[in-house]
Amino acid sequence: MLKDIQVTGKKDTRSGFGDGITELGRNNPNVVALTADLAGSLKLGTFIKENPERYIQCGIAEANMIGIAAGLTIGGKIPFTTTFANFSTGRVYDQIRQSVAYSGKNVKICASHAGLTLGEDGATHQILEDIGLMKMLPGMTVIVPCDYEQTRLATLAIAEYEGPVYLRFGRPVWPIFTEGRPFEIGKAQLFSQGTDVSIFACGHMVWNAIEAGKILEAEGISAEIVNIHTIKPLDEKSVLESIRKTRCVVTAEEHNVLGGLGESIARVAGQHDPVPIEMVGTQDTFGESGTPTQLLEKYGLSPEHIVAAAKKVITRK
Repeated sequence: MLKDIQVTGKKDTRSGFGDGITELGRNNPNVVALTADLAGSLKLGTFIKENPERYIQCGIAEANMIGIAAGLTIGGKIPFTTTFANFSTGRVYDQIRQSVAYSGKNVKICASHAGLTLGEDGATHQILEDIGLMKMLPGMTVIVPCDYEQTRLATLAIAEYEGPVYLRFGRPVWPIFTEGRPFEIGKAQLFSQGTDVSIFACGHMVWNAIEAGKILEAEGISAEIVNIHTIKPLDEKSVLESIRKTRCVVTAEEHNVLGGLGESIARVAGQHDPVPIEMVGTQDTFGESGTPTQLLEKYGLSPEHIVAAAKKVITRK
């Protein structure tokens, strides 16, 4: 039951990354952290203090950082590159494509301040296309954890995973609600079983989907809430199992509906079991400055917008 989900605190997901890489620094001597002048924002302070010889400050030279990281893998190192999501992807797409994805390098591209909830920094920093950019690269794994604890576990998991990874997380303080739940790359996480509508969400939108599910439950609508933390490889088995029960879908993501989670779910449904789908996300637009809550409301990503989408899609069965 959704009401049984326990919130154990509030913390930003980037701190989950910072604590995860600190733990890796203590236990895995091959982990190296690189940053493009944003060590503080990426919460690398403790890692740097404890492992100064395994930290590389690349300056505001993101393309060079990706090249250095690719080179480090040849010597058996596991490089974690760190900067904002906009600079982690859009600014260096060519270098990622050619030096990392094409050659299958074991680089972990760790991107903070993703999506609208970056907030006041505005449209130039609020990348809403990065999931699409990265999932289209052959061999790239794409992970979007939902809270501090899941981000910490994902950071640990990708160090053990062989191959390029894009790990996307954020800036705002957000509820922690996955403590005690295991994390496995490529395995969806079920928060509630339902019969009327499947709600697939990722990142910060998982909590908004849970809040929406509570509202729907109070109105007698049974929503199945599924955390798709791994966009690629997608857990198609879990997606189809849910669809076969509910016969309609809502997707929720802090990303453009063009190219993101919603399109991945729609592809699987279209290929195997077509059902009505409503997509909650930004609608082919850039963002703007504002608080995270204001922006999620304005761009249609609040729990109430998910509720409205669920009611709409149910009528389309």
